[in-house]
Amino acid sequence: MSKTPIAIEDACDCHFHVYEDRFPLAPTATFKPPQAPAAAYRLVQQALGLTRAIVIQPTGYAFDNRCTLEGMAELGAGTRAIVVVPPDEPEASLAALDRAGARGVRYMMLPGGVLPWSGLEATAGRVAPLGWHIDLQLDGRELPQHEAMLLALPCRLVVDHVGRFLGPTDTTSPGFLALARLLDAGRCWVKLSAPYESSKSGAPAYADIAPLARRLAEGWPERCLWASNWPHPNQNPAPADEAMLDWVMQFTRDEAARRRMLVDNPAELYGF
Repeated sequence: MSKTPIAIEDACDCHFHVYEDRFPLAPTATFKPPQAPAAAYRLVQQALGLTRAIVIQPTGYAFDNRCTLEGMAELGAGTRAIVVVPPDEPEASLAALDRAGARGVRYMMLPGGVLPWSGLEATAGRVAPLGWHIDLQLDGRELPQHEAMLLALPCRLVVDHVGRFLGPTDTTSPGFLALARLLDAGRCWVKLSAPYESSKSGAPAYADIAPLARRLAEGWPERCLWASNWPHPNQNPAPADEAMLDWVMQFTRDEAARRRMLVDNPAELYGF
């Protein structure tokens, strides 16, 4: 297993959050997040040997992207953002977000999410001309029922956290096979991240999620991304960031595969 820090230039963390107590939580928030400013994340970047990062709009802030955008700006040129916008967001606002560094819209289909399935296709159509994608987090067991719609999206798609299968799943399960077909179609990526979000066996091996991550890393290296999910919301105790990186690195075959996951794939998707 590779040990951190990563010695690969331009390595990217594709999913982390910034939280600041001075930004009010939305009524739909399901928990009070920790104080996690961009300055604290910068220390994580340095410790892991990363220079690029994607800040993801937390569910707790709903449509208020100010904290996310401020964090992206503070972290600088190697940072992009995934935002949450209502279906009727003005075109001028989307263009301004694009100039600032936004590259996609987050759809959280679990508690706390504020955008429904019914609006996903329309949003995809609106952001496709910008080169944005839909960043989707769901219980991966639901993928088969939405597969046809997701395959037909006019924009690219990213699936969070190894598919986040919230029940027993293996590489022959319908949900995983649906994810595989999405990856095969060539416009979908998957984050190998946050195994604790779905693991029942737990740290440090996450033995029930490891076979899924290994199959994805070996079968679709051109479609895999890595992410820290810092500051690991709702995890007590929070896992070590180094452990999260090392856990995924064990599934990559060689330096070229690691570079593809950490540098090349994010560069293509997020426009570095």
